[in-house]
Amino acid sequence: MANKKKLIWMIPAGIVGIALFCAIGGGIVMLLWNWLAPMLFGLPVITFWQAFGLLALCRILFGGFGGGGRGRHSRGRAGQRIRERIDERLDQMTPEERERLREKLRERSRETSPLDSTPSV
Repeated sequence: MANKKKLIWMIPAGIVGIALFCAIGGGIVMLLWNWLAPMLFGLPVITFWQAFGLLALCRILFGGFGGGGRGRHSRGRAGQRIRERIDERLDQMTPEERERLREKLRERSRETSPLDSTPSV
């Protein structure tokens, strides 16, 4: 019975919270856009609804908004499966094989490092 009472308050509070987040987020995006984009890039001023659409588009493309308390290095199911497969393969390697892999990765990172390249004049 206590769970039902809690649920009766949680659902409306969640809806209000989402609406409040959308209103504040859309307003902040609109203000920042209208403050920076027209002056820096010559882009037009946008309305609240355009800013809200931009916020939603960014969420779809980049998956922002924090993701429900997950940490910065958290992984989804696919990332966890990949990590598990890597760990299994590493466990099956001999110490010599692991050291060769580490050396290959070090060489590869040195080859692609922008800090090691010489600037062209």
